[in-house]
Amino acid sequence: MPITQAREISAARRLENVRYPIRDLTSVADEVIKQGHTILPLNIGDPISFDFQTPPHLIEAVHKAMKDGRNGYAPSPGVKEALEAIRGEAARKSITSVRDVFVTNGVSESVDICLTGLVNPGENILTPCPDYPMYSAVLAKLGIELNTYFLNEDDGWQPDLVDIQRKITSRTRGIVLINPNNPTGSVCSRRMLEQMAELARRHNLVIFADEIYDKLILDDDEHISLASLAPDLPVVTFGGLSKNYLAPGWRIGWGIVSGEAAAVKPYVEGIHRLLRARLCANHPGQYAIRAALEGPQDHLVEVRGKLRSRRDLTVNWCNSTPRLSCVSPRGAFYAYPRLEIPEGDDIFVKELCLQKHVLAVHGSGFGQKPGTNHFRIVFLPDEATLTKAYAAIGDFMQERYGKSI
Repeated sequence: MPITQAREISAARRLENVRYPIRDLTSVADEVIKQGHTILPLNIGDPISFDFQTPPHLIEAVHKAMKDGRNGYAPSPGVKEALEAIRGEAARKSITSVRDVFVTNGVSESVDICLTGLVNPGENILTPCPDYPMYSAVLAKLGIELNTYFLNEDDGWQPDLVDIQRKITSRTRGIVLINPNNPTGSVCSRRMLEQMAELARRHNLVIFADEIYDKLILDDDEHISLASLAPDLPVVTFGGLSKNYLAPGWRIGWGIVSGEAAAVKPYVEGIHRLLRARLCANHPGQYAIRAALEGPQDHLVEVRGKLRSRRDLTVNWCNSTPRLSCVSPRGAFYAYPRLEIPEGDDIFVKELCLQKHVLAVHGSGFGQKPGTNHFRIVFLPDEATLTKAYAAIGDFMQERYGKSI
């Protein structure tokens, strides 16, 4: 008989810093569900889990593509009509110096490809704090040390330009700007975008403009695409169908590269090497892009109306509850309340789930200034569900911490 030896197969060390707190808490929720309780979910930004539906004309476009045999591999950058529609969207966003567009399996893949195609070992990318944790996860996977800049809570969660300037080094290659922001819901002003562009111009940096929520502006603000203000700068603008067009499970995203042609040419060639290496994005799903960008936009009126009402309910509750305060979100569907509690926000969300069956995400999972505590609320659920969840959180806080600070 051959001798066998059981030996542990360890994961790569670079994965030790890969975290995704939005889903990492599901093990706690699973424990609660096994006990027979129903979870009130405030953790996942998936509109389809609530009272939102993918527009029918998008579904019809994908169905037709499947029936027409668009089920094999697609061209690596994307199908022609999708790329043309994305260029049209760039023009509507007033991006005038488009050099390339490409389709990916969600914005997540766009981010992964574009960061992988730019940063070398020992270099860094500036990412916001707080930020969407996919960025830090991708950089950790690449073995790149994090270099985070603060968003200023006292200034409506706008980027802290002084902190950004302080964090730029000779090894910094780019800046990530999430606008509207996840997790805070902030929207950058024109003046802020102009100042960010000037910083990037001065230091020869690429800007990664994540604008996946650009049509979900909740007030009378105008969303301004950074690339429209700086046609000379190398900018990659990310967009997709997940949020604006209520199709997160289809995994359809894209990137728009703009800037001076000669400056971005070698970078674009690198991106296309990576696009070819992974073959293609979801083929039939790409036929929803033109339908989405050039078809009826009626659903957005209803979506924004629901989100405004739920945002207002959320902010009013936060700012009338002891130990809580919240900057009002201006875009997307997230709020990022500040907690004044004597323990970590990671403990707060775990115990909240175990005791009151409300699932939220701890602020330390997104990043925050030292000495502060936050948690992220997804206000996609209907008002009745939100009211029930907020009552449970209020009871939990009173029982655990008392009425006042």
